[in-house]
Amino acid sequence: MANIIVVGLQWGDEGKGKVVDILSKQADIIARYQGGHNAGHTVVINNETFILHLIPSGILHEGKLCVIGNGVVIDPEALIEELNHLEKRGIKIQNRLFISYRANLIMPYHRTLDQAKEKAMGTRKIGTTGRGIGPAYEDKMARLGIRVADLLQDRIFKEKLRENLAMKNDLLRHYQSEEMSFEGIYEQYLGYAKFLRNYATDTSFLIHQALKNGQSILFEGAQGTMLDVDHGTYPYVTSSNAVAGGACTGLGIGPTHIHGVLGIMKAYTTRVGEGPFPTELNDEIGQSMRRYGAEFGATTGRPRRCGWFDALVTRYAVRVNGVSSIAVTKLDVLDHYEKIKVCIGYRYKGEVLTEFPALPEILEEAVPMYEELDGWKTPTTGIDSLEKLPYLARKYIDRLSELSEAEISIISTGPERQQTIYVPGSQVTKWFNL
Repeated sequence: MANIIVVGLQWGDEGKGKVVDILSKQADIIARYQGGHNAGHTVVINNETFILHLIPSGILHEGKLCVIGNGVVIDPEALIEELNHLEKRGIKIQNRLFISYRANLIMPYHRTLDQAKEKAMGTRKIGTTGRGIGPAYEDKMARLGIRVADLLQDRIFKEKLRENLAMKNDLLRHYQSEEMSFEGIYEQYLGYAKFLRNYATDTSFLIHQALKNGQSILFEGAQGTMLDVDHGTYPYVTSSNAVAGGACTGLGIGPTHIHGVLGIMKAYTTRVGEGPFPTELNDEIGQSMRRYGAEFGATTGRPRRCGWFDALVTRYAVRVNGVSSIAVTKLDVLDHYEKIKVCIGYRYKGEVLTEFPALPEILEEAVPMYEELDGWKTPTTGIDSLEKLPYLARKYIDRLSELSEAEISIISTGPERQQTIYVPGSQVTKWFNL
């Protein structure tokens, strides 16, 4: 069995939750490597919907081990709530979930500062979820963060909390927010420490032992390439490395252990929050895409911005992630359209751009150049084999593959596990013996 990274190729919300879920059956360990509870991975099983924010989607498969790596920032309150919710629905967690000692914690002041900073930005706001993820990563990089291991050592936790509060209360006063008391946070997190002690371990060592024993790892990313802090549409990005390379640093594993990268992309494009989006449709077609695709954020409920497929985005994402194969999701959403457009270039100040630009100001002014394809106007929902797809739908898939410069191995035709096409002979069928 192979060790595979699953990564989003657009602005997140590509359907990674479903893809990780359907492939988890073939893996031994499913490991999350970055982000926080700003992620929302939706999995539908027999008409029952599960929305996961921190815990890997593999938890829904009995007997599979799940890891939350050092690259993730953890809000203990959100994690405990998610665990309790899953257990109430019959999902057993104990002895199946392992949390890195080295993961940084989201503290109450991170949430307050996140919201205060966003408000202060005014029209230049990023469009964050306001859940403290950015400020937690800021503290991590400033070497001020409080990690899981610190929380489990009372003396160290007290020292770090006092030091942080002295600085954070100055900032809170600057933003005209209420100061926070040591006692309240200390007592609250003391309770979290008792809980986390049951799950915390050296996850890098755990993964390496599993690899030595011949077990396979499925690496689960959050958000998407275009939200990566280095390679995305900066500054309108998340605060971590959502690209495939983040799996190595976010879990403590060397790149030589990785056998391939599976990129996930929608058959069209969506984005949540602020920032440039060249193919966005502010018309009835865009509204209908949102309606047909139920395009509302799994974490915040915010309506997603919708637009045509952008080949410059996916080709760029294939390159920076080293993508070996692609899964296309929500093909069935396009069943309704007579004509379907695909962006194949941008016009900018008289020039034609055929590769994704690095400068955000170019994206703000870029005008998409479209290639128009015939729609199939036939229901594809639930189709589970390539032969059953309408000819024009297959032609569309082939064109996306050609433009993205990577093979397409999975086609999702609905939210349920069985509403999936595995392309015969593709890389994914070889990796997972499908």
